[in-house]
Amino acid sequence: MKEKLYIIKIGGALIDDTELLDQFLDQFSEIGEKKILVHGGGKLATTLADKLGIEQKLVNGRRITDKDTLDIVSMVYAGSINKNIVAKLQAKNCDAIGFSGADGNIIQARKRIHPEIDFGFVGDIDKQSINENLLSKLIDLDLIPVFSAITHDKKGNLLNTNADTIASVIAQSLSEVYDVELLFCFDKEGVLEDVEDPGSVIKRVSAEEFSVLKEAGKLHKGILPKLENALGAVKNNVNKVFLIKETELKNHIENHHGGTEICL
Repeated sequence: MKEKLYIIKIGGALIDDTELLDQFLDQFSEIGEKKILVHGGGKLATTLADKLGIEQKLVNGRRITDKDTLDIVSMVYAGSINKNIVAKLQAKNCDAIGFSGADGNIIQARKRIHPEIDFGFVGDIDKQSINENLLSKLIDLDLIPVFSAITHDKKGNLLNTNADTIASVIAQSLSEVYDVELLFCFDKEGVLEDVEDPGSVIKRVSAEEFSVLKEAGKLHKGILPKLENALGAVKNNVNKVFLIKETELKNHIENHHGGTEICL
C-alpha cells in the first residue's frame, strides 16, 4: 500500500492576510502524514513594482514577466514569502525547507512559446519537469518541501511559473510513488454555481461538467486555472483532488467535509 501524501496549494489572498495565514499554517502543521506546500505570490510583488516604477503588463489575466519583473517576483516569491512561510512553520515544529525550481534542479521548466504573445520569462512544466527522485528522498527524510512559483530552464534563467500548475504537476509525478491527495485551498467554499452565493457549492465536478459550466459562463475566471490543473491531475492518476476553503483544511482532512471534489 502506498504511503499517504498531501500536496496543498495556497494562493495570494491567504498570503496577504497575516492572521489567516498563521491560522492556516497551524492547521497545516498538525497534518500527521507526509505533506508538501505550494504557494502563490500575493500582492507584494505588484506593490514593490509600483514603488520601483516598473509597469506590470497583463494579457487575459496572465502576467507578462520581463527581466525587471522577473527580478521582483524572484525576490518576493522565492525570497521573502517563501522564507517567511518556512520560518513560521519551523516555529510550529514543522521541519520545512523552501525551494525554487532551480534548487537541486527540482523543477526544470521550458520558456513559454506563444504564436502571438511574448510572455517573457514564463515557464511551462509537465511531469517530466519534476526531479521525482530527489523530491521523494526529501519527503522520506520527513522534511516538508515548500515551493514558490519560480522554476528554471537549466540555461541559467529563472522562470515565473503558475503555482496551481506546479502543485498539479508535482502531484502527477509523485502519484506513482505515493497515495496523493491534492488540495487547492482558496477563499471560496468550493466551486460555486453562483459566485455570489457561498451556499451554492457544487460537490463534484467531472471533465464533462466542467465543459458544460464553462460554456454556460457559470465559472468565474479566477477558478478556471485551478479547475484546469485539478482536472489535469485526476487525468494523470492523482488519487483525490479537491478545491476547499482555506479555513477548512483541518476539517477536510479529518472528516472529508465540504469543498468540491474533482473527478473524471
